[in-house]
Formats: sequence, structure tokens, C-alpha cells
Amino acid sequence: MKTGSGHSAAAAGTWDRLAVRYGAQEHLETRAIDAALRLAGTTPAERLVDLATGTGLVLRRLAERPARPRVAVGVDRSEDMLARVGTLPPGWSTVRADAQQVPLPDAWADVVVCSYLLQLLEPGERAAVLAEARRLLRPGGTSRLVSVTTWADDRGARGRLVSRALGACARMRPAAWGGLRPLDPTGDLMAAGFAVAHRVVLPRRGYPSLVLAARRRDVLDVTPS
Repeated sequence: MKTGSGHSAAAAGTWDRLAVRYGAQEHLETRAIDAALRLAGTTPAERLVDLATGTGLVLRRLAERPARPRVAVGVDRSEDMLARVGTLPPGWSTVRADAQQVPLPDAWADVVVCSYLLQLLEPGERAAVLAEARRLLRPGGTSRLVSVTTWADDRGARGRLVSRALGACARMRPAAWGGLRPLDPTGDLMAAGFAVAHRVVLPRRGYPSLVLAARRRDVLDVTPS
């Protein structure tokens, strides 16, 4: 679980310090990451970008799948996090950069994954990251963005209790537990030019999580005046 009060606000050194113990909690993310990769549905002919890749859990899980993409790039601002990614398949790489400014060309990717990042960010930062994801994706309706956030369905009593507990922890110690702040980014995705196609809620066996798969929306319906 990425921690902190914000991606741009937190110094890269903070993430460097966290890198030493970050791997200890990765098992709590695995189920949601696997669900995200199933929704991503990558093929060998495609290219993928993993924003805020951290220690590379998404890349490692993706490398185990039979239909992994031919090219994948993990992006993170922390040098120490990237140093713990490990060996990647041929054609895969990492790059040190902020998720708001990725040094790749427009329309470079078929798939962008953004796991356990958006709930850390303030609305303006979320908009900037999603705008960058949209820039990276090819137009045409087949490219997709998959996000994972901490979230509990608050329509039921248990969900409301979990959601309040997560929010309270995040407010109590934002530097340590900021990553527990629950967020449903559907509205952010729509505002950034995406249409949500699939939604998976994972309330147990790991962090309570929401996985969204969205398509880049390139054609807008216009009603003649």
C-alpha cells in the first residue's frame, strides 16, 4: 500500500525510506492486482504503462501471465522503490518519473494501470494523473485504463463501518496510513474523458479495494441545437 498524503507533495526521499519495508505488505494487494490484470486483458502485441509501479508488484504478477504484453514500462518517482523491482522480461523496463509527467510519447500505450495511487491524491493531482494516462493511451476505443483504490461499499452496514474505519486511520496518521483513504474514482475518470466499463469490489482477503476498468472516450455525443 502506497502511503503518504499526496504524490506530488511527498518528497521522493519519503518513498525511498519506505522502500525497505514496502514488500512486507504486498500480499495484501495481490488479489486486487490480479483482478486488475484480468480486466486489463493484455495481449502480446500491446504495450503497457504501470503508473506509480513502486516495487513492481504489477509488473511481476503480469510477467507470470501467459498473454503478457511485449513491452511494459513501470514508472515511479522513487529510485529505491525501482531498485527493488527485480529482473523483468526482455523488452520491459522502468523509468524514474512522476506519474503526472511520464517521458513517453502521446498515444504510446494500449493499457495504463494505476494501482493504489489515486486515493493518495487531492482532486487536482488526480485530474493531472488521469490526464497523463489519457495522453499516453492510443485513441480509438480499444485502449484502456485500469485503476485500483482502497474502498469499501458503504451501502451496507459492514461496508459503512469499514469505510469509516479506513477514513479514520488515514486522517489519524496520514503519513503512515494515508493509503487507506477510501476512494471511488468513477467521477474523476468520467471527468478525465474515460467511460467505466467494468467494476469489481473486493471487500476481503487483503485491502478492501475497488478495481475499475475504463475505456478512453474519444467520440462525444452531440445533440444538434
